[in-house]
Amino acid sequence: MGTLGRAIYVVGSWIRGAGQAVDRAGCALQGSHLFEEKVSRHRTLMNLFDKDPVVDKDAFVAPGASVIGDVQVGRGSSIWYGCVLRGDVNSISVGSGTNIQDNALVHVAKSNISGNVMPTTIGNNVTVGHGAVLHGCTVEDEAFVGMGATLLDGAYVEKNAMVAAGALVRQNTRIPFGEVWGGNPAKFMRKLTEEEIAFISQSATNYSNLAMVHAAENAKGFEEIELEKSLRKKFARKDEEYDSMIGVVRETPEELTLPDNILPEKAQKSPA
Repeated sequence: MGTLGRAIYVVGSWIRGAGQAVDRAGCALQGSHLFEEKVSRHRTLMNLFDKDPVVDKDAFVAPGASVIGDVQVGRGSSIWYGCVLRGDVNSISVGSGTNIQDNALVHVAKSNISGNVMPTTIGNNVTVGHGAVLHGCTVEDEAFVGMGATLLDGAYVEKNAMVAAGALVRQNTRIPFGEVWGGNPAKFMRKLTEEEIAFISQSATNYSNLAMVHAAENAKGFEEIELEKSLRKKFARKDEEYDSMIGVVRETPEELTLPDNILPEKAQKSPA
């Protein structure tokens, strides 16, 4: 980015800040009729000069998450609340159908002691649990990183492998296909069963479906939110025994019904 580009960038930041100030003034004038929707300086997607995040239009990045710099997020992937993906000194790549859950951190290394470049690459249909830390590592397709696990520079998790919750995977450690590693430092524990391997794939699918619901909720405007509040109040479910005594049958309106793909047990019970 040249001198002119930097100047335009700074002016743009000033204009955005002025817009936020005008919004705050308008909220103050509305008084008791105010619908309080605070405008924050937080940016979910943030460039670093000439490094822009590239997020597929069908991916979900939650409010409060931060995707910064040289980051690519594929189709159907989801970056959940409180996550930070910081691609500043190197790049981050997230494949399709992958979920990076709340408060996880993904970062990179410019190079290690040997001088090797250390981007972070996460494949397709990967599940990264809440609060995990991935730093300059590679996670192949349909792998699973448990909650609170840490993967250090050069760690490599092969397809259908699992890192147990809270594990610390040391530098340059490779976890082979179909194995579970756990502990501090992480060591081989056992082989995954066929059911567990199938669960990894299903977990990614479940999160992709759930992300669509969250994206739809976050896209709703004030009027739609207020309408749904009134519907929920009107159709609030009472005690079933009480309802049966007074002969009341309550039906949930379509607007308040979650899709079948969010409730697998409901989908199984539905007639073919």
